[in-house]
Amino acid sequence: MTRPQTTRRKRANGVESRQRILDAAVEIAGERGYEGTSIAAVSAKCGLPASSIYWHFKDKDDLIAAVIERSFATWLAAVELPGEGYGTPLERTVAMAANVAKSLVEAPDFLRLGLMLALERRPAEPRGRTVFLQVREIAGRKITEMIETLFPGLDDAAVHTLTTYAVAGADGLFVQREIHGDAVDLPAMFDLHARLVFDAATGMAERSAPRP
Repeated sequence: MTRPQTTRRKRANGVESRQRILDAAVEIAGERGYEGTSIAAVSAKCGLPASSIYWHFKDKDDLIAAVIERSFATWLAAVELPGEGYGTPLERTVAMAANVAKSLVEAPDFLRLGLMLALERRPAEPRGRTVFLQVREIAGRKITEMIETLFPGLDDAAVHTLTTYAVAGADGLFVQREIHGDAVDLPAMFDLHARLVFDAATGMAERSAPRP
């Protein structure tokens, strides 16, 4: 086997191993939380030695941060407002909400682990928590951009209020589903949430419009 082929094979094996480790960490963290997740448990789950895990990740916190980042990348792709050709502003908003709900059903790791870490307070902040707060800020900016696109007449205070309400509502619906499982129809709840946020934005825009 030539050296380029060997290099490609090693690289492919490294990528596959990393994914196996991340998949195992997701399962362990989902069952046991941040505190209950350990390199030993992840090693047993994925079938790779701890040395392989440490080759990819500095420590448990680095591993959890990577789990959040991977899941967030999937989730962020869903937070895109369809173009004007898709339909009315309301239809575009509802379509985006449907994509977000679908992504959270299929890849909930970002929000599940992130909320666990965000609600904890430690003397030394875990890197996973820092990463979650950073990517959460990115998500908030995406929501802000969407509101500004659909309601250009709103002032900064109104946009901030709507963004806070939209994100907090999404958090609450996700937590509700985590507690009650499939009894909570997350896509249906996100559809309702999107319509309520849109109605609120419409009302605020009408109240702020100049009087003739």
